[in-house]
Amino acid sequence: MERREEDLIKLHAAHDAELNALYQEHLQLKHQLEGFRQRVHLNNEEEFERRRIQKLKLASKDRIMAILDRYQHLGN
Repeated sequence: MERREEDLIKLHAAHDAELNALYQEHLQLKHQLEGFRQRVHLNNEEEFERRRIQKLKLASKDRIMAILDRYQHLGN
């Protein structure tokens, strides 16, 4: 996520519980993925879990971006 997007999230998350929850979920998933990336080798179950988390993280980003897009359209 770009710095500009993170700034917008922090601005709007203070009064948007859904956005705040999605951002916290996104950060948690990012942290979990970093744990997998630090490992040299993943077994099949771990690789499956890494991919599952990656998909969830991308889905949360898509939902965050949709909310930010709504705010951008409201501002225009």
